[in-house]
Amino acid sequence: MAFPNKVIIREVGPREGMQVEKTHVATVDKIKLVDMLSECNLPVIEVTSFVSPKWVPQMADAELIAEGFKRKPGIEYQCVYLNSKGIERAQATGKFDLEGVISVIASETFSIKNTNRTIDETFAEMHNRIAVLQKYNIPIITAPVMAAFGCNYEGNIDPQHALSLIARTLEIAESYDINLERILLGDTMGWANPVTIEYLVGRVQDKWPDKDIILHLHDTRGMGLANAYAGLKMGVTHFDASVGGLGGCPFGGFKGAAGNIATEDLVHMCHELGIETGVDLKKLMDVTLEAERILGRTLPGKLAHGGSLDTYRKTPQV
Repeated sequence: MAFPNKVIIREVGPREGMQVEKTHVATVDKIKLVDMLSECNLPVIEVTSFVSPKWVPQMADAELIAEGFKRKPGIEYQCVYLNSKGIERAQATGKFDLEGVISVIASETFSIKNTNRTIDETFAEMHNRIAVLQKYNIPIITAPVMAAFGCNYEGNIDPQHALSLIARTLEIAESYDINLERILLGDTMGWANPVTIEYLVGRVQDKWPDKDIILHLHDTRGMGLANAYAGLKMGVTHFDASVGGLGGCPFGGFKGAAGNIATEDLVHMCHELGIETGVDLKKLMDVTLEAERILGRTLPGKLAHGGSLDTYRKTPQV
């Protein structure tokens, strides 16, 4: 095993978590969660989405959230945008560290359901996306492949298919003299297991050793932390996670499934393995409890209710 010394965790709860909520979440509460997460020293926080409120009603207050949250030095604040209008809205706030992605979905069926485009249409549109990002001088850094391990509609995804999509994306980027730094492997519907994680991550590392790998893992079937552990064994240093396990994919074909791996559970595991995160775990657990209060339900994360082991180590036992 070759665990990394340190990992970078991108907190996606305020964006991916809030966008699938069925009940209204007050803007002031969304801002409060972002500010509380900032106090946890998370290196990257994904705050909101500048998308059409017709399709994502919970993100209708993106500008208000941007105006309300407080930037903390040393933290990168990201947001999601899908087109020129979204980029212009995000830029106008002056609050975000804008980065560009050119992504593809490994499942044809899910691609149509999620983006209304086939895989080939996605690659055709990729040229337009690159042009828009370059127009606004936004650096294009990451190539995500979502549903890279499996799909509720199509079953297992052939790793060679995922690799071919990555190669095709990198080829397009290189035609514009863009050197993508990161490859994101998304287990969007919770199909991965530790063996498939090790296999696909290993193949990516062999083919593109100069690229950082990001694992975006969902805990749909309870395999999230085991898959993160497998990634850590392979030396992966970048992970997406969501406070309390907020989130889920609204087009994944399985309503009520758990969302992303819980940030506090991932941080706790890393600390137990001697891997630095820089995250204040106690404050992060408090954010989960506050999120539960706001949403009126218990979230899937375990640590906020089970307690970190450090708490017990430091408490004299009778």
